[in-house]
Amino acid sequence: MGPRLEQVVTAPPSASATTTGVIAPSLLPPLPSILVPNPCLRNLFSWRHKDGSTGGSGGGSDGGGGGGSSSSASSSPVPSSSPASSSSSASSPGGGGWRIFSRPPLRPPRSPDLQARNCELEAGSAGLIMENRPTNLPAKTAYEQLKHKQEYQQMVSAAKKKELKEAKERKKAQASQQRLEEQMAAAVTTWNSEILPKWDTMHTHKKCRELWWQGLPSCVRGKVWKLAIGNDLYKHKTNPESKSKSFWRLTVDRMFQGGPYHDPLHNILGAYACYRPDVGYVQGMSFLAATLLLNMDETDAFIAFSNLLNRPAHMAFFRVDQPVMCAYYNAFEELLVMNLPYLAEHLRNIEVTPDLYILDWLLTVFSRPLPIDAAVRIWDVYLRDGEEFLLRAAIGILKLYETVLTNQECTATAAQFLTRLPEDLGADALFRAIASVRTSAHKRTFTQILQAHMDAAASHSV
Repeated sequence: MGPRLEQVVTAPPSASATTTGVIAPSLLPPLPSILVPNPCLRNLFSWRHKDGSTGGSGGGSDGGGGGGSSSSASSSPVPSSSPASSSSSASSPGGGGWRIFSRPPLRPPRSPDLQARNCELEAGSAGLIMENRPTNLPAKTAYEQLKHKQEYQQMVSAAKKKELKEAKERKKAQASQQRLEEQMAAAVTTWNSEILPKWDTMHTHKKCRELWWQGLPSCVRGKVWKLAIGNDLYKHKTNPESKSKSFWRLTVDRMFQGGPYHDPLHNILGAYACYRPDVGYVQGMSFLAATLLLNMDETDAFIAFSNLLNRPAHMAFFRVDQPVMCAYYNAFEELLVMNLPYLAEHLRNIEVTPDLYILDWLLTVFSRPLPIDAAVRIWDVYLRDGEEFLLRAAIGILKLYETVLTNQECTATAAQFLTRLPEDLGADALFRAIASVRTSAHKRTFTQILQAHMDAAASHSV
């Protein structure tokens, strides 16, 4: 997954109060069994009558507050008690009244085994699970205690397994990244020392073509592109006041506003509009120029851009040569039927014709619909194999998303998906799909197939 080219170039809580100012224990939510407080707080809201029976709710002053009047005591849910009895209950473990401000009751000394067990559980979450419930809640049964212990052990075991799995995945990813970096370093050495100095004899060599297919290292990509495109420019009558001047300025401002390549893009597109006024500016050229600018300086990018647009496929599409465009569409459909017959039939049934998506793919050499990492890989092999690879790559994309497309029943939805492919499209997966695409059939090469459709289109246009 990678960035797009244009991205590179440029409920309040509710409050309740009681009339007495004290929240009664009966209004508090019950504590869950898994979250048990310290034993000294178990009797926090328990209250005992003088006769020893417990009260479910109650309130009163203990230490810090004084006893209320008889009228307030009768209307309050808190039993009335004198200050003396209140203070005595605060100091007595078995006394009545609230114990929220009193000292915790004295507990019998724990056995050494029990103390050791509690010390082990205090630091972890096991203490929350294995502690008994408060006295005002039903005690855990033996089955519940065993169940909670087993659940805790299962959670700890699952957490450890997840941590080990993530560690293995990180280690595997690091090893894979290290291998990739070593391969790229070796490829850079091979390109700089063996291929580029002997380009005329080595660029058709098997070793060179294999390295080319694997993807050019970014540090040599601009050099290889420049040599692969060549320079066959010829002079044309210039026209500084080209009619497309305002159009390309508007397009660049809209697509790459504020980016570091904004001014160089203006220069390249403006210079080309003057260099080829018969072609001018066509929407989509900015993506080609931007991709070249990412890999070479402004002067080399202009030369490569001008030579690239002189190629037959680009010149036909940018000059809107309908017979030639139809020939490419028909050749693409024939190859699609040959490689993906079921998908070709489905797209025909939902009326998704090649001109709805293949035009944008070819005009921008996939720089617009694909993430930049996958797009430059297609550029690499396109500059090696020519326009045949553009149609091969297009069928590879359809093969990669064949399942998604066969489930589409709406023309607009399918066309929208194809014009803006997913961001997580990986170059390696795409090239595995492209590698299985055939561009020849019935002893006919791609050139012969395309030429047959061009002859048919020319005969229809006459």
